[in-house]
Amino acid sequence: MSNSVRRAILLIVFALIGAYGLVELRSPQGIPALKQRWDEIRKLEEENASLQRENNYRRERIKKLESSASEQELEIRKKLKLLRPGETSFILPPQPKPPSDAPLDLK
Repeated sequence: MSNSVRRAILLIVFALIGAYGLVELRSPQGIPALKQRWDEIRKLEEENASLQRENNYRRERIKKLESSASEQELEIRKKLKLLRPGETSFILPPQPKPPSDAPLDLK
């Protein structure tokens, strides 16, 4: 085979490989799926970080309750809604939240 025929065949092979790669990257399983997976990974990492912060907060809260009798007493009184003689407790109804899509009117 001559040198020019070899080059033409090689060029055609590379063109076919490039076209196949381009079609695969633009298909639904290509770049869009990869971007979707990256977004999902980022969302899960944020969720993991949030859960880790919550776990750390709870560990610190448990340590406080284990080491401090006054913290334990406050927590028990809050949970059981207990009052000492002479104390008064006010229970307020929850405030309605404004709709999130409505603009806030600050006057």
